[in-house]
Amino acid sequence: MEDNIFNVMLTARERFSARRSMPRKLIVAIDGPVGSGKSTLARRVAAMLSYIYIDTGAMYRAVALKAMRNNIAFDDVSAEKLVALARATRIDLRAADGRQQVLLDGEDVTAAIRTPEVAQGASKVAVNPGVRHVLVAEQRRAGEAGGVVMEGRDIGTVVFPDAQLKIFLTASPETRAERRWREHQQKGDQINLGRTLDEIHERDRRDRERTTSPLVQAEDAVLIDSTAMEPEEVARLVAMLARERESAAVA
Repeated sequence: MEDNIFNVMLTARERFSARRSMPRKLIVAIDGPVGSGKSTLARRVAAMLSYIYIDTGAMYRAVALKAMRNNIAFDDVSAEKLVALARATRIDLRAADGRQQVLLDGEDVTAAIRTPEVAQGASKVAVNPGVRHVLVAEQRRAGEAGGVVMEGRDIGTVVFPDAQLKIFLTASPETRAERRWREHQQKGDQINLGRTLDEIHERDRRDRERTTSPLVQAEDAVLIDSTAMEPEEVARLVAMLARERESAAVA
């Protein structure tokens, strides 16, 4: 009988030791201005770490798309309507064929939310405190267990201020405009590079000056300027930092 008790205790001890030696799943928060490459970086890092990628920007885009379909303006007069719309909206982010699929009230809007018009609408929706309150709550629920890479503009400062790894990704406005322009060119969208740069400057101003959750670098975030870096180079750097912090959490 004593031997059986000893064996059970030993097995429990071994399990506890194994759990302690396993890498801890982190919350990786990636923030930065529009066009800095946050989505590309987050997807690649999530794949490298076998984490879940959560695109918070897609959530704001989905609300913007629904508002546009319902002829709800983005101005102050429609603020309460936008909040009510957000509360009555279901947004699901799913992995499909290696890509993220965005469902708006059950409809696949993955492609529909990527137009320039929706992007501009999303930046206006994002300044609404009530809408942010609704979506931030959803983002916290989605990532609280760890093992996620979440990107946006206030992940490391508001959504997960205690994230174990925070990245602030940036690049020059000219570089970001050119990247955005090329992205739309590849899709067959005809947009003007000069106008794209103007929109980048306007988005930067709006994001930094909004009263609720303005775009700022968290004090403990790692600053990465990707102006002269390739996407894969940035991804390898962030994945290395994450693995180092996983190991530190175990030690």
